[in-house]
Amino acid sequence: MIAAVLTKPGSFSLRDVPISTVKEDEVKIKVEGCGICSSSIPLWEGREWFTYPADPGSPGHEGWGIVEETGEKISNVQRGDRVTFLSYHSYAEYDIAREGSFVKLPPELENMPFPGEPLGCAMNIFNRSDITANDVVAIIGMGFLGTLLCQLVKNRGAKIIAISRRQYSLDMAQRYGADEVIPLTSTWEVSNTVAEITGNAFCTRVIEATGKQEAIDIATEIIGEGGKIIIAGYHQDGLRQVNFQKWNWKGIDVINAHERDPAKYLSGMQHAVEAMTNGIIHPDQLYTDILPLNEIEKGFERTGRRPDGFMKVLIQP
Repeated sequence: MIAAVLTKPGSFSLRDVPISTVKEDEVKIKVEGCGICSSSIPLWEGREWFTYPADPGSPGHEGWGIVEETGEKISNVQRGDRVTFLSYHSYAEYDIAREGSFVKLPPELENMPFPGEPLGCAMNIFNRSDITANDVVAIIGMGFLGTLLCQLVKNRGAKIIAISRRQYSLDMAQRYGADEVIPLTSTWEVSNTVAEITGNAFCTRVIEATGKQEAIDIATEIIGEGGKIIIAGYHQDGLRQVNFQKWNWKGIDVINAHERDPAKYLSGMQHAVEAMTNGIIHPDQLYTDILPLNEIEKGFERTGRRPDGFMKVLIQP
């Protein structure tokens, strides 16, 4: 099969590599597509702790496709079924997924892209956020994840305040139900605007979806007493500082909404299938770049730079 290999920072090479033999508890999947996750950007850019070349197909972990072969212990899918799955080698023509790491896609989603991992993450984050119709929810960072969360929060009936640097992202937030939009400028400007909107009550929930220090600072200022800050951004580029005096004085809960249990990942993906089938989330307009495998470098470059009009890249081998 043909697979993309990250040979060094900023450089992929397409190579012909063997397809792994399917074990008794695995399925072989002909990959239809795989999203590019912003958490993969450090590997693309290069860090001293990474080694190269990466494994063929790595770090593709947002794949979906068609089952081509099943191990003898697999009974819940068969050849020809369409699935979304968890793996880390999906920038390739084929990938292997173990039992308990894939979800069968229903006919209602036929021909629709379905990067299950990020869609499942959005569902898990939303469930951890414990949002009711009475909440005032600020979402900081209106990229792919933030916009999905906007749709989920709107369906719950809560008031949404969307905060983002890019006007395009704020426009998308309004399209998907945000009641108020605020440009992400300085911490104090955002805080003062939220105070005006809420009559100084601030927010009962703040979802931080950028992975940046400034978003934590803003969340600290705009969360109301007894509220909850949900950390959905992926913080991996260094240590963070928090105003613990303010956290303590406000009596808030802080939830790190990242799952590591494969069963919870799978549950989130199953909930995402249900939400998409029922019309609760509409990610189709968020796939702004659909590229072939030989343009994967362009996809990573755009994901890192996030130009105007960009939301999400899908790679289709």
